Amino acid sequence: MATAADIHAALPQTQCTRCGYPDCAGYAQAIAAGEADINQCPPGGAEGVARLAALTGRPVIALNPANGSEAPRTLAVIDEDWCIGCTLCIKACPTDAILGGNKHMHTVIEPYCTGCELCVPVCPVDCIALVNASGARTGWQAWPAPDAAQALERYEARKQRQAREAVEQEQRLVEKAEAKLADLPALTRDAEGAELARKRAVIEAALARARPKHG
Repeated sequence: MATAADIHAALPQTQCTRCGYPDCAGYAQAIAAGEADINQCPPGGAEGVARLAALTGRPVIALNPANGSEAPRTLAVIDEDWCIGCTLCIKACPTDAILGGNKHMHTVIEPYCTGCELCVPVCPVDCIALVNASGARTGWQAWPAPDAAQALERYEARKQRQAREAVEQEQRLVEKAEAKLADLPALTRDAEGAELARKRAVIEAALARARPKHG
């Protein structure tokens, strides 16, 4: 029987969430557990369903229209004249394919864009368009295996970066709280009694929440 890892390797890695799961790995796990059908991946198209059928031993069925339809691969294009630099599209992109900073114009790095479309609905000024990037080719014909491998690599790197940044941010908060606790009299303007105890308790509670995350 195919494992979740086997199934995951057969998915296109666009991380578009159209299957109804947070990413391709989540969908693969659901298929392996018998919780999802094999026809929920529009980027894989009919060929993708056939691949999953061969792996799982399930019959080939039509792509579920509720998840979308098979279509050419798309590429996100930002109208830089209208971009306000809000960074929402950067946060939504699963492969870090959008370059830019807060209040600075953004642009899409074309080779890294999977056509997932996740950047489009979050743009508050509607400055992102999707253009056909594969002509008449659809499904796996529009998305070769090297592209899928690159997309997965970038997605995993992004998750690792986000996890690292979260730990670093938490550590900064811990250090800030510890510094405040060490200098409590000055920060509280020599408050005494119940008020001093209240402020100390607030800082200590914040430290208690943060410290377990760092072992």
